Amino acid sequence: MAIRCPQPPTTMITLKVNGVQYEIPVEPRKLLSDFLREDLGLTGTHIGCEHGACGACTIIMDGRTVRSCLTFAVQAGGAEIITIEGLAKDESLNPVQEAFNEAHGLQCGFCTPGMVITSVELLNRNPNPTDEEIRVAISGNICRCTGYKGIVDAIKLAGEKLREQEG
Repeated sequence: MAIRCPQPPTTMITLKVNGVQYEIPVEPRKLLSDFLREDLGLTGTHIGCEHGACGACTIIMDGRTVRSCLTFAVQAGGAEIITIEGLAKDESLNPVQEAFNEAHGLQCGFCTPGMVITSVELLNRNPNPTDEEIRVAISGNICRCTGYKGIVDAIKLAGEKLREQEG
């Protein structure tokens, strides 16, 4: 006689991710980071420490940065989420992504999605931050490769690009 293992219960959630509306069942215990990567195939959201300390899993949820490794997917029901994949438009990089490339704000790239997302939220609030304001904003994101100078320079350049766009 075969033993039947019960399927874990699921909860139906509706949310918008990178402009696409989803209605999808999720296990109540599934982390948002795992949901984005496994269920939606959005692997740009990296999983580092799984304790919210490194910032690699940072996304924007309803206009604010969130550590997706500390958030259950069911908590995102009704939310609007932007991941690193949602920043580029029409195959053109977002100005923040361009600036990280141009100012050498990345090396291995593991922290980059979280850094870029954090920078987008910062520049939405403050389009012309000082070096100190930038350092405070990214203080929850760990990069093990750089001395942060390229990252700070990239964020300043991104601010310039965004201000030029607004004209």
